[in-house]
Amino acid sequence: MNSQVKSDRPSVARNVGLWALQVLTAAAFLVAGFATLSGYPMMVETFEKVGVGQWFRYVTGAVEIGSAVLLLIPRLTPVGAALLVCTMTGAVLAHLFVVGGSPVTALVLGCFAAIILWGRFATVKAWLDEPSARAEPAVAQGGQVAPDPSGA
Repeated sequence: MNSQVKSDRPSVARNVGLWALQVLTAAAFLVAGFATLSGYPMMVETFEKVGVGQWFRYVTGAVEIGSAVLLLIPRLTPVGAALLVCTMTGAVLAHLFVVGGSPVTALVLGCFAAIILWGRFATVKAWLDEPSARAEPAVAQGGQVAPDPSGA
């Protein structure tokens, strides 16, 4: 009878597979982010072709490294994955319409991030189901509701 009860938790195999993909993707983006930030000549040239300026290279590298770290923090994994999906969408479009060259690497890494986001979407559902601490009125001493400090 217990075997028929469906759980909201992912299976062990799915969880292990997602963790393996998260670690692999995080490692790839850590390497790419450090290459972008360190001024690797190919990256400097690529961002020159984009034409926005080298500041965009620094922002992109920081997003890649920050998102890689977020992939390894369970509660923040969907945030990191979503940032990387957006970043890789931009990279694919840049390769197709501005820079030239093959967008395959960006496409594959973007798909990895999308799979992680989809696989860890239960975390987002949990966020949405949590009651907000700000929605509950503060209770002062004596059990009475404290006045709103904002005056609203």
